[in-house]
Amino acid sequence: MNAVILIPARLDSSRLPKKMLADLDGEPLIVRTWRQALLSNHAVRVVVATDSPEIAGALEAYGAEVMMTSPHARCGTERIAEAARSIDADVFLNLQGDEPLIDPRNIDLCLEPFLADNPPDCSTLVYPLLPEDFRQIDDPNVVKVVLDRNGNALYFSRSPVPFQREVYAATQFYRHIGLYAFSAEVLQHYASLPPSMLEKAESLEQLRLLENGFSIRCVTTTVDHPGVNTPEDLDLVRRIYRERSGV
Repeated sequence: MNAVILIPARLDSSRLPKKMLADLDGEPLIVRTWRQALLSNHAVRVVVATDSPEIAGALEAYGAEVMMTSPHARCGTERIAEAARSIDADVFLNLQGDEPLIDPRNIDLCLEPFLADNPPDCSTLVYPLLPEDFRQIDDPNVVKVVLDRNGNALYFSRSPVPFQREVYAATQFYRHIGLYAFSAEVLQHYASLPPSMLEKAESLEQLRLLENGFSIRCVTTTVDHPGVNTPEDLDLVRRIYRERSGV
């Protein structure tokens, strides 16, 4: 498997402006994410795709490989699809730039379905939630996913799914971890499609795949760390870095 990690990074962010350049223990957040990606055992290359000269400059100062992309990409997956057209690889993994604590084992776990004889169109990770995790289940910033018996995604939502009209102890909720691996062909097909109805309604780009008949294999992980979407998230991640460095 010839796999390349692509990290989409844009400067504008509605909830946390310029978060990619936020300081984390002396280095920009996007640099921290790039460093974690380099620790993958399955990927042969890590490239950051951005439309921001400021982000590109910050990364290149640390020796990162950067590809400049159009400012008109409608989502991160479209941005990496543009970069992928210039790269020879079988599989591309989309790692969000705001994941400075991503565990390299999760990157490799997401890529493993493509080592099988019958690889999926796309793979991603899910994390099992317990009943006491009701705050996450109800939180629209936490994306939930419903699986079929084969581990393929049936639906992703910001709402609590499945809805429990009747409460069964065996009902399993999963939180989606926004890490995706695509075959090269499927990635380009995705980028050629217009945003779908459900994608726009939920503001979840992976729904474009499901609405157009592609399968998404969901791999369960028990390892997860917080990403950075809000000022509160940034404070938490900074606290984790301080604890790690003993400050």
